[in-house]
Amino acid sequence: QVQLEESGGGLVQPGGSLRLSCRTSGFSLDVYAIGWFRQAPGKEREGVSCFSPTDGSTYYADSLKGRHTISKNDAKNTVYLHISSLKPEDTAVYYCATRSWDCSRDYNDYRFWGQGTRVTVSS
Repeated sequence: QVQLEESGGGLVQPGGSLRLSCRTSGFSLDVYAIGWFRQAPGKEREGVSCFSPTDGSTYYADSLKGRHTISKNDAKNTVYLHISSLKPEDTAVYYCATRSWDCSRDYNDYRFWGQGTRVTVSS
């Protein structure tokens, strides 16, 4: 059974940082890619970053350029998204999702999703 579980969200002050985790089970990260997406209130879901066994790390969100890093811990079956210098406009629900092999920035290409973790950037 394919499962993804995000954690690490919360209330963060502007300028702060956080690390989101996507713990996976039921499939192998050796053959599946993990994408991170976010959805702000009233906006469409946006691709943030992705880690795939074929391409490694890929970054999509121009608004996060230079401020986010994706990494993987094979022993824990977990993919991380680290975001620094957080801004109020980073406020969103962050999701991880999986698809076979390669990455895509289109959320419609992902079949399995976690429940999301909410990030609020506010003073």
